[in-house]
Amino acid sequence: MWPNSKALQMSKIFSERINISDVVKRGIKNWPIWEKEPSHYEWSYDCDEECYIIEGDFSIETDEGIFHFKTGDFITFKEGLHCVWDIRRDVVMHYNFK
Repeated sequence: MWPNSKALQMSKIFSERINISDVVKRGIKNWPIWEKEPSHYEWSYDCDEECYIIEGDFSIETDEGIFHFKTGDFITFKEGLHCVWDIRRDVVMHYNFK
């Protein structure tokens, strides 16, 4: 975890708030961008994926509960995660497969 960040960790999702200097240090602005309109769908991860939320508002439902994410969150979805996305406001995010 990076200094001065607050983190949320579940067994298959790790989330923290990061600032712009952390974005620069991690090279996130060089990652591809993914965009999605409001929707509700199931998803599974076959590898680890890191995401930085540029804008948006969504929840992820897992066996461990429902978790809310928004602009400024940095999220790692771990391989093997099965979840349901509930996007309430258009999402724009940088992503990176590990």
